[in-house]
Amino acid sequence: MHPIAITSTTIPHPAMAYSQAVKVGNLLFIAGQPGIDFKSGLISTDFETQARQAFTNLSVVLQAAGSSLDKVAKTTIWLVDGSNFDCLNKLYAEYFPNNPPVRSTPVVALPRKEFQLSIEAIATLDE
Repeated sequence: MHPIAITSTTIPHPAMAYSQAVKVGNLLFIAGQPGIDFKSGLISTDFETQARQAFTNLSVVLQAAGSSLDKVAKTTIWLVDGSNFDCLNKLYAEYFPNNPPVRSTPVVALPRKEFQLSIEAIATLDE
């Protein structure tokens, strides 16, 4: 099996050299989704607003590739400030209410100082 980059008019083209999503067999690998509103270019300074936007962006990429949030098996959420973990955890339970995916949440610095988090995922696709 060879990796196949997923492209769609609903997925914004990344500013750098990578794919938003890649399919390998029935697995889908989603690149880190920041909390930027891709339509307006706005990045909220409020953590919860930015996190909700990141989950929305993740959902958009999943749908464009033929998957959905309920098919996510694993996430890595790159979190800039560990004090936002409790808010993130509440949102995670909201977006993944049943059979939540496994998760890693390292506290890191991200390439743009405005980004407070980035969510990447591995999901399944229907055959």
